[in-house]
Amino acid sequence: MIYLDNAATTRPDRNSVQRALRFLENDFFNPSALYKEGFDIHREFESARKSLLSHIADSASFEFLFTSCGSESDNQVLFSCARRGNFVTTEGEHAAIYNAAAELKKRGIDVRFARLNADGSVNEEDLLSQIDGNTSLVSVIHVNNETGAINDIAKLASLAKMKNPDLVFHSDGVQAFGKIPFRLTKEIDFYTVSAHKIGGIRGIAGLARGKRRNLYPLIYGGGQEGGLRGGTENVFAAKQFEYAAERKFSALEKDFEKVKKFNESFRTGLDGAVFRILSADTASPYILSIAAPGLRGETLQHMIDDHGVVVGTGSACSSRNRFSRVILACGADEKTADGVLRISFSAENTGSEIAEAIRIINLCARTLADKMK
Repeated sequence: MIYLDNAATTRPDRNSVQRALRFLENDFFNPSALYKEGFDIHREFESARKSLLSHIADSASFEFLFTSCGSESDNQVLFSCARRGNFVTTEGEHAAIYNAAAELKKRGIDVRFARLNADGSVNEEDLLSQIDGNTSLVSVIHVNNETGAINDIAKLASLAKMKNPDLVFHSDGVQAFGKIPFRLTKEIDFYTVSAHKIGGIRGIAGLARGKRRNLYPLIYGGGQEGGLRGGTENVFAAKQFEYAAERKFSALEKDFEKVKKFNESFRTGLDGAVFRILSADTASPYILSIAAPGLRGETLQHMIDDHGVVVGTGSACSSRNRFSRVILACGADEKTADGVLRISFSAENTGSEIAEAIRIINLCARTLADKMK
């Protein structure tokens, strides 16, 4: 199998899993317990928190909250901070933001969506025009999970706060963390990350929080995470997340260049008579959105899968919808949106895998096109 759906989830890093296993098998104690073993595990848990934050932010200005997934992190910010006035976000957000925004609208919050550019990045002018003195929260995805478009969140946060210094700025960074270089600036108040996009296991994620910003719990319990998330801490998952992130960030530049070559191979190797490249050259190299207008993306995906290559058809969290709302928001017509495939790479892929995947995808697309003549 050639796996090219790494924006959906990644293979857990074997070395990181092995290193963390002792927190399942031997050091299994509750980190909230008052005996020595509990204290020792608590220190390990806090070490993971400190390490994960260090990759993207200064501990003097930010702290790190563990959650179960990126969707939980996103929801906690939205339902904590969009309680009054208006909430401004974009048409290119992950379903965790988009659907939470729909719920906020039902609760009486004025929700405003900024338009997208053709590549899936937010239209800066339209975003800023939506912000006013009553804006309580702005949320802009860092790397679009369907097109790979990179939003300059540091710039956008700064401009947003020039219009309203009191608003809260959040970004979903799930597709950026461990993949593109960045550091959080003081204008960014909350930032979502997730383990399973970088070789971590599912069920653990995080939220970087500016220390001056208020947050309310979604889960009440024993006061864990500073009272912001009840529930016994998952030390094994936190440590495996820590170790996977260490490996990703230590090889960030090398992996970026490797994956960039894979991306370029696809751009030049795909049959131009069948496919359109939707992702801009400036997008994250980890994600490549392509379309075969006139062909059904889901049908093509199954044909490719039958040949041993796994690709996506858009966001894995909403892939059962025929047309991607994000691709449509980029200005594509339904014929194009219906034929979308999302190719997403890992540094674990090889050059020979990429060459074979291109061959199979071209073969399947031509075969399907011939059948539809």
